[in-house]
Amino acid sequence: MTAAKSGTLKPVTTTILEQKEQLARAVAIPSEIGKGASEQVITWRMELIEAYATSLSQDFEEVTKNLEKWSDHVSGELVESRLPLNLALGEISEYREVIGAIIKDEAKTQNLSFDDFYGILSPFNHAVDQAMQFMSKSYMDDFENTIKTANYAVDELSVPIVRITETVGVIPIVGEIDTKRAQLLMENALKQGEEYELETIILDLSGVSIIDTMVAHQLFKVINSLKLTGVNGIMSGIRPDIVQTMVSLGIDMKGIHTFSSLHRAIQSLQLLDEKVNI
Repeated sequence: MTAAKSGTLKPVTTTILEQKEQLARAVAIPSEIGKGASEQVITWRMELIEAYATSLSQDFEEVTKNLEKWSDHVSGELVESRLPLNLALGEISEYREVIGAIIKDEAKTQNLSFDDFYGILSPFNHAVDQAMQFMSKSYMDDFENTIKTANYAVDELSVPIVRITETVGVIPIVGEIDTKRAQLLMENALKQGEEYELETIILDLSGVSIIDTMVAHQLFKVINSLKLTGVNGIMSGIRPDIVQTMVSLGIDMKGIHTFSSLHRAIQSLQLLDEKVNI
């Protein structure tokens, strides 16, 4: 960068930095933003304006680092507040116009040549483009992480274990069982069986509409895995139509304790406990 060019950049940067709060407050706050978050938006804007201003005189790598840091920070707060990406992109675009107008006026005031004016405008537009790219990427990364976390929470709730006594737990299964859910069922049964020190876990299938060979195989794997850890696994809620399906598929139920309802399974365990205590 030449000395002459440095001299033309500094006044523009200084002018923008001196006015950053005024510029941040001059643009109306988007309607999606609640009153409580308006000052947060002003802070975002001032940080963005400062990054834009320094792009006119600062090293390219330093500008990139600042914009990336700003994008990561703002996108995280947007996702956390459940605000759309277009809100941040709108802010980035809005201040392209605002800062661009200041650059134009300063160029007129200093009677800059076309080359000098271009030398100021080019890094500024590059900074805006970078801000757009960083924000879009950061937002999507944060959004995907949030979705993954939410899906994990939903999956955990889809196969909960409920303790009904100190030593007996029930996993009520509702809906279809696919490979992913079967694996989660296995993990939860083994983990929580050990954590709660359970002696018996009942897999209640009352809410399962379809059982095919794959589903039966996965359920048997859970029962057998529990047995290896010293936990008695039994099934309840196997309706007559499901029994017919399992028989027609040639599924062998030998060695698996089954009951037509959760009530009967619990009743059987109570009777067994009473006999042991006699």
